Amino acid sequence: MKNYFSILLGLLALTLLAACNNDQSYADRLNDERNSVNAFLADHNVVMSIPEDSVFLVGEWAPYYRVDPDGNVYMQVLKAGDRKNDRAKVGETIYFRYSRYNLSTWYADGSWRIYSGNENTMDDLSCSFNFKDYSLPSSAQWGYGLQYPLLFLGVECEVNLIIKSQFGFTNEISYVLPFFYHVRYFHSQI
Repeated sequence: MKNYFSILLGLLALTLLAACNNDQSYADRLNDERNSVNAFLADHNVVMSIPEDSVFLVGEWAPYYRVDPDGNVYMQVLKAGDRKNDRAKVGETIYFRYSRYNLSTWYADGSWRIYSGNENTMDDLSCSFNFKDYSLPSSAQWGYGLQYPLLFLGVECEVNLIIKSQFGFTNEISYVLPFFYHVRYFHSQI
């Protein structure tokens, strides 16, 4: 009788577990991420490559440029900085201020809620990375996407970015959430 009762409890637990498991698969989350990004970009002009001369259109009506060949990062240049005389050097500490918004939430309900950032607070002053040095945890934590603009623009630039999860914050990759970022870069801490 004990074995029968144990088996019955086990089957009940499995049934409840299966009934409660409404989680999406990883493929479903990737599909949702792609749909969120595509829906946002559908309302904007998108250029599918970087200009050959790296001279970008600049301003709030500038297009979003696909800067990653696989479409993981899109950039709208608001302020280009000095592209010729003020480029980031490998290993240089770059400070930045940012705000980011979850594109999946925007896609689902149309709301723009700040997800995180230090742009509008004086509390968190020291967001930084060492340019192109992903061996340091302090640089790697931000992912690849935040460094992409500095491959093309001067350090004192300002951009809007669309970053898919695999190029975003490394501790959030598994959540498969795309983000819209507003970012300003600096040589020194502000």
